[in-house]
Amino acid sequence: MKYYVGIDLGGTNIVAGVVDEEYNIIAKASTKTNCPRPEKEIADDMAKMAVEAVRNAKLTMNDIQWIGVGTPGIANSEKGIIEYSNNLGFNNTPMVKYIQETIDKPVFIENDANAAAYGEFVAGAAKGARNAVCITLGTGVGGGIIIDGKIYSGSNFAGAEIGHTVIEVDGAQCSCGRKGCFEAYSSATGLIRMTKEAIAEHPDCIMAKSEKERGKVTARTSFDCMRAGDKYAKAVVDKYIKYLAAGITNTINIFQPDVLCIGGGVCNEGDPLLLPMKELVAKEVYTRNSPKNTEIVIAKLGNDAGIIGAAFLGKAK
Repeated sequence: MKYYVGIDLGGTNIVAGVVDEEYNIIAKASTKTNCPRPEKEIADDMAKMAVEAVRNAKLTMNDIQWIGVGTPGIANSEKGIIEYSNNLGFNNTPMVKYIQETIDKPVFIENDANAAAYGEFVAGAAKGARNAVCITLGTGVGGGIIIDGKIYSGSNFAGAEIGHTVIEVDGAQCSCGRKGCFEAYSSATGLIRMTKEAIAEHPDCIMAKSEKERGKVTARTSFDCMRAGDKYAKAVVDKYIKYLAAGITNTINIFQPDVLCIGGGVCNEGDPLLLPMKELVAKEVYTRNSPKNTEIVIAKLGNDAGIIGAAFLGKAK
């Protein structure tokens, strides 16, 4: 049996996992990222978590083939450098070099959304596809693209930023600097913003009562209150689904993948989200009369997708 280490570097946590050749995670180790702090310190903690995960798996580094890292930002996989990550404060960080100063193994890096997409491609919802797109609806909207079985990262390693395509010209401000981005409307953050706007307009609605009881608005508020009979909550959900369907339709029209998988906490809503969204996409997609259309599915691997995808970067590269 061959073993690999995948590291998911996030703004909050560093998680390392030992993965076997059948895509099973057999042990993990994690620590807080504690940003901002010197990039070398973060790299050292990543190496420590890799070693700890291997120890937890009752293996040694001699059993490990290579280490893969999924990181936010622009990851130059050829030079082993994280060129830029606004969340981590990295600029031209020689991540591969830093890790190899501690662990004498091949190290591969890739953008975290691309790594997660590759995880779904090799072991999850997109397994068996040739071309696939994965979209994650979280704090932002992450994207990963697989073409002919390979990660597509563009000529400058910054490809697949699906969340930063505009679906509402001069719309809501996005953190990237543009207005009206897919991310500004279809992320959990965007859903929360639209929910708060509806509460401000209708202070006596069930959503407003929910906010007072719970002390906050979450991405579940509008869906929960819709089920409780709040017509204003239903209007928020309908608007959210309309924007989500627009972004997904755009993505399908460009790439025409075999499979498009969506992940993130919002997807836990299940059929109340999926069925109307799929219905809208089916009406709007350019190939609506084609005998073969993209299959839209829910991602299967959850938070493990990034670890598994990172662990198999050696094969991807």
